[in-house]
Amino acid sequence: MAGNQRIYKQKIKATKTLEKVFRAMELIAASRIGKARAAAQGQDPYTRALIRAIGTVAAHTTDLNHPLVTERDDTNRVAVLVVTSDRGMAGAYSASVLRETEALLDRLEEEGKEPQLYVYGRRGEGYFRFRKTHMEQVWTGTSDKPDSETSHEIAHTLLERFLAPAEEGGVAELHVVFTRFESMVKQVVQVRKMMPLEAVEEEDSFKDLPAGATPEPVGTFDEAPLYDFEPSAEKVFDVLLPMYVSQRIHAVLLMAAASELASRQQAMHAATENAQDLIRDYTRLANNARQAEITTEITELISGADALENAG
Repeated sequence: MAGNQRIYKQKIKATKTLEKVFRAMELIAASRIGKARAAAQGQDPYTRALIRAIGTVAAHTTDLNHPLVTERDDTNRVAVLVVTSDRGMAGAYSASVLRETEALLDRLEEEGKEPQLYVYGRRGEGYFRFRKTHMEQVWTGTSDKPDSETSHEIAHTLLERFLAPAEEGGVAELHVVFTRFESMVKQVVQVRKMMPLEAVEEEDSFKDLPAGATPEPVGTFDEAPLYDFEPSAEKVFDVLLPMYVSQRIHAVLLMAAASELASRQQAMHAATENAQDLIRDYTRLANNARQAEITTEITELISGADALENAG
């Protein structure tokens, strides 16, 4: 019995240590989620202005056969950007993204396409490396706090591959798998076809933005203004579309970061509560073991006293 009591006390001590770690991680995630949400929501006005500008230029452009809005049929290669986390302890955050990615890869292969993986986050890198799946390029280290440099590098890489000739490894489509932040208790994995651009003039363009946005239809004005473009509307279009793609990827990374922090806070809160439940259970078992030990000692004393009395 004494041995059982000692074991339970050791378990209580170890679980209390884990509880402190879980609680600290929960508080860290909670302190950072506000800034992450603000960063994601801060993209809303810029994106609305950018899409409005694209709509304006498109209204003054006679030829919209831009490579970014034109379907390609010269290659069956498809780029897939997978957005996961760098660290664990975030519940099913990365696992859900990877499960949707596997489903997307299977669907693309069934359609006769050749998916090429671009991975963001160490969890995704480790997952595909363990399965010996080839990855074209990997970005790590900034999943919970994306910076504009990494976003621009990703956008530049994917734009280059989309615009490259088929014989130089060009791709016909770009799909992004990421987690959309809905609220502190709801994050939804989404698969989005980002290139060729299909929804520049639809409200669907704002689905990558935080919930609650109230977009205006692109190109809608009370009175259609007239513009003069230098050097030309087509040249302005050439500049705006890559900016739009880059911004959308940055918005996706910011939203994924908010989702990761929210998932980690929820997971650590649940882990803290589970640790507290274990401590209560172990404490009760330790008390039971101590009570049984005391009862045994009392019984032995009484039995010894009775034996001495009978012997006398």
